[in-house]
Amino acid sequence: MQNLSLIIPAKYESESLPIFLKEIENYRCKKIVILEENDLETINSVKKFSDIKLHFQQNKGYGAAIVEGVGITETNYFCIINADGSMNPLYLEKMLKKLENKDIDFLFASRYEKPEGGSDDDNLITLIGNFLFTFLGNFFFKLNISDILFTYVMGKTSMFKSLNLSSKDFTLCVEMPIKAKRRGFKLSTIPSFERSRIAGTKKVNAFWDGLLILIKMIKLFFLK
Repeated sequence: MQNLSLIIPAKYESESLPIFLKEIENYRCKKIVILEENDLETINSVKKFSDIKLHFQQNKGYGAAIVEGVGITETNYFCIINADGSMNPLYLEKMLKKLENKDIDFLFASRYEKPEGGSDDDNLITLIGNFLFTFLGNFFFKLNISDILFTYVMGKTSMFKSLNLSSKDFTLCVEMPIKAKRRGFKLSTIPSFERSRIAGTKKVNAFWDGLLILIKMIKLFFLK
């Protein structure tokens, strides 16, 4: 997996990030941790890890962290994987193999595909929200993916950079597949089980971020 870079957004993850980095220390791929320069607790928590690259993001937000992280990636492939440990790295090799063998541009891990799909973190609100946004994405944009809000995504670095994504927040989760589909890139999915986060609290607000995602989808539909 030397041709793969892990893009690890890490906002206030001083408890979970060191545990997660320990879990992936034997994975032979690049590891780019993106965080804010004033997040000293998280920075100090990973000083002992010599195999990671720290990038201090210029713009705030989850989407900005991902865009900047992939922007400095030099390997052919990237993978977004969160610092909270909810995205299981055991799927990485399988995902990369499918990308390479099937000539896929973007591969989306899905919590709702059998036999392995599932989640320790989903609740009724997030389940309904994901069903709604996934339906809208498939109906209006023909995405043909089953879990639009789960950003455990692997893809070709050059393809991602060509999308010129503008989202600085969680709306990146819909902007990325929609723009990729419009560019004619090949999208596919793979089942994945979402674990409970290692520590800390969620950064997503189901109502507010859900509203922003809906607005983003409406804008993308009319601004073709």
